[in-house]
Amino acid sequence: MAKSKPIRVCFVVPKAYPLFNSDVKSVFGGAEVDCYLLATELAKDKDYDISCIVADYGQDSCQVRQDVTIIKSLNFRENPLLGAWHVWRALHRAEGQVYFMETSSPGVPLVALFCKLRKRRFVYRTAHSRECDGTYLREHKLLGKVFARSLRQAEAVITQNDEDVGRLLATIGVSSIVVRGAHLLEPLGQKNRDTILWVGRSAPVKRPELFLKAAREMPQEKFTMICSRATRDNRYDQLIDDAAKIGNLELIQSVPFDEMDSFFERAKVFINTSDAEGFPHTYIHACKSATPILTLKVDP
Repeated sequence: MAKSKPIRVCFVVPKAYPLFNSDVKSVFGGAEVDCYLLATELAKDKDYDISCIVADYGQDSCQVRQDVTIIKSLNFRENPLLGAWHVWRALHRAEGQVYFMETSSPGVPLVALFCKLRKRRFVYRTAHSRECDGTYLREHKLLGKVFARSLRQAEAVITQNDEDVGRLLATIGVSSIVVRGAHLLEPLGQKNRDTILWVGRSAPVKRPELFLKAAREMPQEKFTMICSRATRDNRYDQLIDDAAKIGNLELIQSVPFDEMDSFFERAKVFINTSDAEGFPHTYIHACKSATPILTLKVDP
């Protein structure tokens, strides 16, 4: 019997390259972590041939890292139409049978269109409850319509929690399945827990200013804040200045993904101040490190 060929799966995740190459210091979020973990784990299985389309960080046009073929596409500083063309070319180059995306962006209808024209399978995973409850559709009238249409033509839609299944069905009539976030588990080491921790991007929905307020009101405690600049955030420099004035607060702008667990392992408690999430990877970091979670609005 002839041996079947590996299934070719392509992850389209422009901001994921810093996860493959820790020498690149740039912003990534939970969606990028999801795709990175799924891609690298699937790449260990001989029944899959995995590629990942990322943005241009100055790397070679094509390289292999952790058994994943990394294909360079758009430059974030270039004209959006030119960027779309570079993504389209990368989609062709990947020669995937299945194309996987996570998080709402203009790239979603682009990849969905490519899959429709080339008769490939498109799989989408929501990154945030705002994609499911109608918030994204209300905030992006035109793009929201093509985003919804893209999900309706997807081979499968995946959400991060049970509530989002109902929300997505109610708002755009798309059935979905739940695949929860996961991390590789390492032996849990015992460390001195000496700080209160916050981790995330500076996006307004994450309310980082509330953590600064907590630090001011509890000067007897040590606070650690790992906060990278969110895309198009023009308030980030002010946040940095405000944090520098708080004597019991250390703000770190960037931490490599493979060093993140060490911060959770020494935290007394992890605080989430977000108004909304999908299911944040910071919760998984906290749970695998046996760190209590204090959340303002996002119920795990």
